Amino acid sequence: MIGWGVTAEANAQSRSRHLMEKVDSVLSARYYRKGNIDTAYVLRPQTKWTLKLRLNESGTKIEDKGVDQVGRFKSEMVADRKMTVSLGVTYLGFSLSLALNPAKLLGKYRDYELNLTSYGKRFGFDFSYQDAHNFTGWHETEGMERIELPEDMLTVKTLNLNAYYVFNHRRFSYPAAFSQSYIQRKSAGSFMLGLSGQGQHATLSWEQEMQLKMTNIGIGAGYGYNYVPKQGWLLHISALPTFVVYSRTSMTFGEDRVPLHYHFPEAIITGRSSVVRQLGKKNDKFIGLSMVYTFTNIGNEDNLAIYNAKWRVRAFFGLRL
Repeated sequence: MIGWGVTAEANAQSRSRHLMEKVDSVLSARYYRKGNIDTAYVLRPQTKWTLKLRLNESGTKIEDKGVDQVGRFKSEMVADRKMTVSLGVTYLGFSLSLALNPAKLLGKYRDYELNLTSYGKRFGFDFSYQDAHNFTGWHETEGMERIELPEDMLTVKTLNLNAYYVFNHRRFSYPAAFSQSYIQRKSAGSFMLGLSGQGQHATLSWEQEMQLKMTNIGIGAGYGYNYVPKQGWLLHISALPTFVVYSRTSMTFGEDRVPLHYHFPEAIITGRSSVVRQLGKKNDKFIGLSMVYTFTNIGNEDNLAIYNAKWRVRAFFGLRL
């Protein structure tokens, strides 16, 4: 009976090992296939595992300008910056990461923020959701003294989505610049199509409660370029402006609801940049810095215009195994 038990356990281990080897073989074939890329310009790293340490910092600013019964006015509100440290592991293109916010752990950061990114050869996107309560800023009206706006007066929930499609994906690699799952060997650029979406709900508790609700969808086109000055270096810059084709914006003062009409041109503009340095004879290490910046303008300054700016900077170091 003991011998039978040992044999059964050995057979189970053998089947499990065989299954894992088969899965690894399928994933490896999927990961390493050329996938319609020009290998003189773009390559897959010849490793299965990637470990990455990242330091992230993000910020948000909201401005409004307009005219009321008193005169021209302007406000500016800035949220506390968010800093996180994350550790990620990637196996044949599948990633898992854990992020920690030291200020959140110490109770000094009360906001909630979620960021998701996916950078593919042809398609990719940046998605973010922020529930911010820690805005501070000021408001001034023409001919009057500036008023400081303390924390907890403004609450803003914002959703942003910026997606792209790359035409020259055979030679131009977005992943090389932002996820390091490819390596750009020679300089190349590409025209792109873009789709942007933004939803925002802001509540300001001041002399009377004010609520602002916005939904905007934009489409457009832009250009990105990967510059390789010499082997092991990559400098990326891209701009993707999208013009708002659907807009629904309203503002409520107490019980009064004021619709804000579309004013051309309203746009959602996404800019991205990065610097990546490959290290080691086999490119088994890399280090770099990347940034994503989104700017939105809605409305008309002769009535009411709202400007949103959100940015994220990321420093990273990785090992390929």
